[in-house]
Amino acid sequence: MKATFLDMRRNPGKILEAIGRNEIVTLSRRGREIASIVPKQTAKGTLSLASSPAFGMWKDRRDLDDPVEYVRGQRNGRFGDL
Repeated sequence: MKATFLDMRRNPGKILEAIGRNEIVTLSRRGREIASIVPKQTAKGTLSLASSPAFGMWKDRRDLDDPVEYVRGQRNGRFGDL
C-alpha cells in the first residue's frame, strides 16, 4: 500500500488495517518515498530483532561490561585538558 503523510493524518485506520493484513505501507511526502512501515509478522514468518545484522555487534567488547564505568571514563578526560 502507498500512503502519504496526509493519509496518515486523515485515515490512520486504513493504514492500520493494511498493516493488519501484513501489507508493507510505503510513505511518501511530496511525491518522494521516504519510509516503509513493515508489519511485525509477515507471511514468511515472524520478524525478530535477533535476525537484524546489528544485533550483537558489540558482544565482544569488554569495555562495555560496566556501562556506568565506561561513561564515567568518557567524561573524565575532556575537562582536565583546559
